[in-house]
Amino acid sequence: MHILVVTGKLAENTVKKSVQDEADVLVLDIEVAAFVTPALLRLSMPAKKYDLVLIPGLASGDFSGLEKELNTQIRLGPKHAVDLDFVISFADTIAFSRKIPACELLLEKRRSSAFEKTIEIEDRSVSPLTLKGVKLGGDSRMKVMAEIVDAGHLTQNELAKKISYFVKRGADIIDLGISLDTKPDKVRAAVKTAKSATDAPLSIDTLDPVLINTALDSGIDIVLSLNSENIPEVRDNIVRSSAAAVIIPDCVEDLESLFKNIEYAQNSGIKNIIADPVLEPAGHGLAESIDRYYEFRKRDRETPLFFGIGNVTELIDADSIGVNAMLSGIAMELGASVLFTPEFSSKAHNSVSELKTASMMMALARERGSAPKDLGIDMFAIKEKRRREFGLLPENATVAKGNGKWHLDPAGCFKIEITNERMFLKQS
Repeated sequence: MHILVVTGKLAENTVKKSVQDEADVLVLDIEVAAFVTPALLRLSMPAKKYDLVLIPGLASGDFSGLEKELNTQIRLGPKHAVDLDFVISFADTIAFSRKIPACELLLEKRRSSAFEKTIEIEDRSVSPLTLKGVKLGGDSRMKVMAEIVDAGHLTQNELAKKISYFVKRGADIIDLGISLDTKPDKVRAAVKTAKSATDAPLSIDTLDPVLINTALDSGIDIVLSLNSENIPEVRDNIVRSSAAAVIIPDCVEDLESLFKNIEYAQNSGIKNIIADPVLEPAGHGLAESIDRYYEFRKRDRETPLFFGIGNVTELIDADSIGVNAMLSGIAMELGASVLFTPEFSSKAHNSVSELKTASMMMALARERGSAPKDLGIDMFAIKEKRRREFGLLPENATVAKGNGKWHLDPAGCFKIEITNERMFLKQS
């Protein structure tokens, strides 16, 4: 395909560097490429016949008439010249747009394709455990479990709103965190409210066997957490309800006790087991706990693994998006099945959504056998994938000077602030 890229004087070097030998470059007699007009392009078009002419992504003119005149497609390229090499690589497979810049068009197409691929991967995956249609383990995507802290003490409306929030953010499983002073009737009410608020699998997070049995009688799907102390008191109820059980070691550092507790649970008739070697916070054994996961997976290749990412994210003063992304990558390599977060503190806000995105990225990366990059889905928030080059200052630029005649309005200034619901003006 013969391609012509149109630009102006300021971006000439950047465009040529990005395009290289993949297309011809037409430099118009204007400084800013986005100001190109159909008339100017008509006067400057070379005699050579092209299959595609890419004008700047920020150009706003109507080039449809010139298209017909030249019998050549004139389409919007990317907004930034540095993206031209990426865009041109799709010229044979993508129909570019007259209205949507090529960078945005490709981004949306790749993103849509990536989401479709994750659905395809999940549909054909095989897992040892399925709860309410949600696959856990095997080669299925890692699932996000969102904990609602102190769920037993929330009102029905508060609990329903939190569940709705987490489900909208992408939670696959809702966990009801139960504090030590919660009464059985509160657990029963919380499970009832949760079941009416969502069809997603529900788990109960407590070591108290009385509260566990209450939740099981109320229809809970997963129990967190079982060890040698509470298994005897809840095993019959778990077997009867066919619920899943997350098994933990009696002592965090004792991996052997985890294997013993799993064996104990299996001998008790509990079939749906998820293992939790317990992920520790940074500074309190993070590396050692990851090593325990690695050792567990070497010895047991089948049992679904519980990965408590929230234990780390909540206890480090760093933006959660990077922490969640990296830990999800580690979890993927360890064959984890459940990514757990309470999204409790303000700094961990949006962790559920971040982990859901990370879980899809890791599924795509594993399928492709590559690093989690160039997938069509990413977790960039502040930084960008490619460096944007700054424009050059024209030789005839005018330096702005301050005006000493300006005075502050005697009525005062206005400060723009944001509330949870809307923007407002505040006079100071």
